[in-house]
Amino acid sequence: MEIILQDIGKKFNRQWIFKGISTHVHSGSSLALVGNNGSGKSTLLQIIYNYQTFSKGSINYCLNQKNLEEEDLVGKMAFAAPYLELLEEFTLQELLIFHFSILPKQREVSLEEMVTSCGLSGQENKPVKYFSSGMKQRLKLIMALFSDTPVLLLDEPCSNLDNQGIEWYRDLVQTQLKKRTIIIASNQLFEYDFCENSLAITDYKI
Repeated sequence: MEIILQDIGKKFNRQWIFKGISTHVHSGSSLALVGNNGSGKSTLLQIIYNYQTFSKGSINYCLNQKNLEEEDLVGKMAFAAPYLELLEEFTLQELLIFHFSILPKQREVSLEEMVTSCGLSGQENKPVKYFSSGMKQRLKLIMALFSDTPVLLLDEPCSNLDNQGIEWYRDLVQTQLKKRTIIIASNQLFEYDFCENSLAITDYKI
């Protein structure tokens, strides 16, 4: 899916967070949104996800040469971020079943294979509220990475992951390159160094 940002700006109250961002993210390409903490990376990613509104400019989404309206975006983008809340009363298995009733699952992988891949085997019947922060982050990542959506959006994907988790993430996300449009917001090079392009939010500060 193509995503075209034209002169995007965002302000809170009277303060511009960023202004004048224009970029064309081609279908199957990968883009890193980079910048210091507080620069607006997460805000821009949430705008692309249609979770936040923008103050200026326009965004166009195009899939198979067809322009998409806002209602057409449902089920087209998978999003993972450390600040997203999980349904913690659900067990791991219940949460995955619920998630993939909303977003389509990649056919070639089973729920069991997902759980095994992220090192959570044996935890299927454990309520998510008892998971560590690292376990929760792995869960958020497999929910996004194994969703069958044309767009994958990741915000600081290695938050709360140990070195083994970081290696697992890097191996897994690179299997998705060229297959999906991928946008990663990060200030850690190892989270995005495989991306084809980058956009520095600090270049658009007022």
